[in-house]
Amino acid sequence: MFVDETRIRVVAGKGGDGCVSFRREKFVPRGGPNGGDGGAGGDVVLVVDPGLRTLSHLRHVGTVAAGRGENGMGKLCSGRGGAGRTIGVPIGTIVRDARTGAWITDLVAIGDSFRIARGGRGGKGNHHFKSSTRRTPRIATPGEEGEQREIRLELRLLADVGLVGLPNVGKSTLLARVSNARPRIGDYPFTTLEPNLGIVEVGPYWSFVMADIPGLVEGAHEGKGLGARFLRHVERTRILLFLLDSLSEHPAEDLATLRGEISSFSASLAARPSLVAFSRHDLRGADWVPPLIEGHAPIVFSAHSGEGLEALLQEIKRILQSAVEEPIEPDSLTPSRAKDGTSGPLDAFASRVARGDDLGPRPWPTRVFVCAADASESDRDG
Repeated sequence: MFVDETRIRVVAGKGGDGCVSFRREKFVPRGGPNGGDGGAGGDVVLVVDPGLRTLSHLRHVGTVAAGRGENGMGKLCSGRGGAGRTIGVPIGTIVRDARTGAWITDLVAIGDSFRIARGGRGGKGNHHFKSSTRRTPRIATPGEEGEQREIRLELRLLADVGLVGLPNVGKSTLLARVSNARPRIGDYPFTTLEPNLGIVEVGPYWSFVMADIPGLVEGAHEGKGLGARFLRHVERTRILLFLLDSLSEHPAEDLATLRGEISSFSASLAARPSLVAFSRHDLRGADWVPPLIEGHAPIVFSAHSGEGLEALLQEIKRILQSAVEEPIEPDSLTPSRAKDGTSGPLDAFASRVARGDDLGPRPWPTRVFVCAADASESDRDG
């Protein structure tokens, strides 16, 4: 079963109590306090597990609790720390507070982890409270309670291309034809009841991930059909592929409906790069010419016969490669070029080095590394 949302309660371990103890040995009068500290409570940590695809393993988990720290003991022996608990989640999991809905963290890469509940600190033993005026302290502090919170986990699939279309337009058939995914295919509406992912190979050295979501209908962003629940799975896609049926009598209206639902759901998602294509071209015949959509001639293909698939995949590859140069959410530390054509932060730094500008009291090395072709040209000029 595909589970993309669940709630759990996480409870970190309580810290152990400090110990009140005194040294009692033969021939050692007035040995003094030697009570140890309590151990720290265990943490609850969320970790990305690349082997997980859904949140189904957490569907019936009510509470995840970490271990309690042991109490301190005499002879300055500290208690053992409580055992921590690790919760595996799939890539693309968003963590929110279940009561307020506030965003907590987003786990989007293999190896990402987040401490969702911190264990309580252990109490201090009585040896911490000795002084010149307090020779026999009979006090110790108790361990702190661990953090407790109820969280909501939401899964949003990570994909390069998101298939968007009305029911029975051929999204699942396309995914099954170009990848090894095996989604359910049928001749009735809403055949796809859960998102499907497939890896599409374009040539021997290039591939991308395609996501198929249930078909959209007018009003999907308000809860009609199945789109309201699964629309969030295309939020992380880099480009949108709008599929129109070649047999449709009003393709422009169908596209307007799809774009309207996307815009109503997320304005930023509607601004992503997109591509429009007509599916099931084999039912129209080779002489059929698709109408202009938004002033452009869309791509036509048939997932059944394979006609036009290569042109479609090459166009997707071209858009994805251009999207790499202009990322949707560029990182300020990424050596990329800005959208307006100006140089990025690393390009500006390189230009300062080339001009010989003062870079501060400890300037970076001004050596410039060039490729072999540039080096040979400089040698010829010399």
